[in-house]
Amino acid sequence: MAGPRVVIIGAGVVGAALADEISARGWNEVTVVDQGPLPATGGSSSHAPGLVFQTNSSKTMTELARYTVEKFCSLDVDGEPCFLQVGGLEVATTPERVAELHRRHGWITAWGIEARLLSPEECVEQHPLLAPDKVLGGLLVPTDGLAKAVLAVEAQIRRATGRGVRFLARHEVLDVRRSEGRVTGVLTDQGELPADIVVCCAGIWGPRIARMVGMNLPLTPLGHQLAWTGPVPALAGQTEEAVRPILRHQDADLYYRDRFDRLGIGSYGHRPMPVRADDILSVNEAEGMPSVLKFTEDDFEDAWTETRSLLPATREAKVEEGINGLFSFTTDGQPLLGQSPDVKGFWVAEAVWVTHSAGVGRAMAEWLVDGHCSSFDLHECDVNRFEPHQLAPEYVLARGCRNFVEVYDILHPLQPSGDPRPIRTSPFHARQQELGAHFLEANGWERPQWYEANAGLLEGRSIPAPNDWAARHWSPIVGAEAQATRESVAMYDMTALKRLEITGPGAAAFLEGLSTNRIDKSVGSVTYTLLLDEDGGIRSDVTVARLARDHFQVGANGNLDLDWFTRHLPAEGTVQVRDITPGTCCIGLWGPLARKVLQPLTDEDFSNDGLKYFRARRAHIGSVPVTAMRLSYVGELGWELYTTADLGRKLWDTLWRAAESLGGIVAGRGAFNSLRLEKGYRSFGADMTYEHDPYEAGLGFAVRLDKGDFIGRAALERRKAGVSRKLTCLTIDDPRSVVMGKEPVYDGDRAVGHVTSAAWGYTIGKGIAYAWVPAELASPGTTVHIGYFDRRVEAVVAEEPLFDPSMSRLRG
Repeated sequence: MAGPRVVIIGAGVVGAALADEISARGWNEVTVVDQGPLPATGGSSSHAPGLVFQTNSSKTMTELARYTVEKFCSLDVDGEPCFLQVGGLEVATTPERVAELHRRHGWITAWGIEARLLSPEECVEQHPLLAPDKVLGGLLVPTDGLAKAVLAVEAQIRRATGRGVRFLARHEVLDVRRSEGRVTGVLTDQGELPADIVVCCAGIWGPRIARMVGMNLPLTPLGHQLAWTGPVPALAGQTEEAVRPILRHQDADLYYRDRFDRLGIGSYGHRPMPVRADDILSVNEAEGMPSVLKFTEDDFEDAWTETRSLLPATREAKVEEGINGLFSFTTDGQPLLGQSPDVKGFWVAEAVWVTHSAGVGRAMAEWLVDGHCSSFDLHECDVNRFEPHQLAPEYVLARGCRNFVEVYDILHPLQPSGDPRPIRTSPFHARQQELGAHFLEANGWERPQWYEANAGLLEGRSIPAPNDWAARHWSPIVGAEAQATRESVAMYDMTALKRLEITGPGAAAFLEGLSTNRIDKSVGSVTYTLLLDEDGGIRSDVTVARLARDHFQVGANGNLDLDWFTRHLPAEGTVQVRDITPGTCCIGLWGPLARKVLQPLTDEDFSNDGLKYFRARRAHIGSVPVTAMRLSYVGELGWELYTTADLGRKLWDTLWRAAESLGGIVAGRGAFNSLRLEKGYRSFGADMTYEHDPYEAGLGFAVRLDKGDFIGRAALERRKAGVSRKLTCLTIDDPRSVVMGKEPVYDGDRAVGHVTSAAWGYTIGKGIAYAWVPAELASPGTTVHIGYFDRRVEAVVAEEPLFDPSMSRLRG
């Protein structure tokens, strides 16, 4: 098949990879344009140092890197290899970094790549230039190595050209043409190229290209220092470009690579050096390579001092040359992949480093040709994941610079983001501050983790303390709040939950076509359902409340759900989708005394018969109009109570006076997470993602194959026969062994899966870890082990839910 007319803007490692991958899938009406010469086009690919470390806390990023390694190892240009698989060595010079390397070893093991931890002596054996008295340990990944970026570009250009792809060098893009909301072509300084699809792979120039179609790309180009030594006497006579592993010294924000008898030194330890994309010259305007800025020697002083300490042989060498090379950074450290929300046919593959380039090429090719990506879970990378405030220039600059500073830092899973903060506050924020809330951030929202006002609850309770790592951003008050919720009643701020309003005469049919569960039910119904991709993978789990015949409220997981609904709107305009989150707020009122709090405040009947489980109604709580939904993520009697933002504080005050008089409390996210795991409730993005189907995830109850067609139904018909892996509940007896998520799960010495969510269960008195394991290990009573730093933690497969399996507390 010829496929549609595709124009790829940018012929660096990403554009070349995409051209190769998309043409291999049969599309050959493809043109790649670049303002520079081929294969060294003048962008970041042309000066990239080429170090490929696959270890990453993100499974997706590791898998993209693994594919890049595998592909580059198979490429050569006239016999010259595109990848030197010398291995990757990360060394620790502090006890904290030693512990971090154990955590990183857990990640890479969980994601299925061979790695091993090394003693100081073994580190020196691998890299003899290391100072033996400085290194405390290391992590070696044998399949890491050096990508020859320009060679890889050339090799992929040759392959794609052989399939009919055109590459046009020295073509500067002046505009992206569009008509009636979709792209029609690309205007260059040498003429116009017609196009049905345009993919922006322009790297540091990406924001400039995206703005041609009105798209705001949250990308910041930053200068990054790379220096080269002169000859190092200890390396004299080295005739191969690289013989030692690429090296990371993350305690000092440094990395190293061989280049014959010299060393390359990269540093992230200097001040951030952001550059506006509009200020970067084009290749035609620049005297040299526009992605390379002048080396600032003063910024490199500390890096050179530390280098001579870690690698004493460099004391006999000098820094002979250096650059401040521009690379792309985003607000969350992830790439920007996907289609514009406003202009059909305009796609981006941006903020992609050499490490992940070939993987991204494959992912984008699958997405374009098949309509979805089957090889990688891309929810962390989708360009449409951002909330509006996350596209603000001030935010993009501040978070991009922070990610540069933190690129090698030891980051806790709950570590709060830095400035600008606070950004989004619920109407309850002032009241929460008065109660001593400890805030963390969720999608820009300030969200309480626990309240110091509840410290008195600790009296008479025995709350076990977790290990030091799990105890960060934790307080024993978390446990007291969880127990108090089960005993009496608690108020939870649920405002950070994404809320969408879907209306119009076609709304019910629209939702039926996207949902696995039956939505077209009576007014007042609330339905838990899944959104699937064409291959049956879970895109999200949502609740849908039918508030009127043509009016639905959806509890969603984020902006990607809004984007998904919007993209599938019927052309005839019979359905409207609106994000109502900013103008509304929500309080979860849950616990055995919840009805005693709520019923006296309203004339509506909130008895068990008056408003059954998973039903909704409009009511007044005191003087506040609310939408009340009887559901609970903590597994207790209660309601989610929604109102407009202007009435939020009044709702809080009304409920708080009533709850406090009955011994109720306010509670934070720490308690919420523990309670939801006791109840076995899944969290999209952690417990299941695009790569999982409902049956594997234990969510088959939310699928109605007999209800009519919906996206993903045909794929589920093929999948339902059996599963090879399952999301499984594990319990841990030792409170000091609470894990955090993303740790490997072992069956004997074999890594077989990974942890998704974890917490201590303060009601059941056990640690809880949900994990993906082979189906044959998912039987209750099976013993497995979790790799946690340098220990193996025994865990046992348990029946779920762990708490209230009869659902009597929810339905009472």
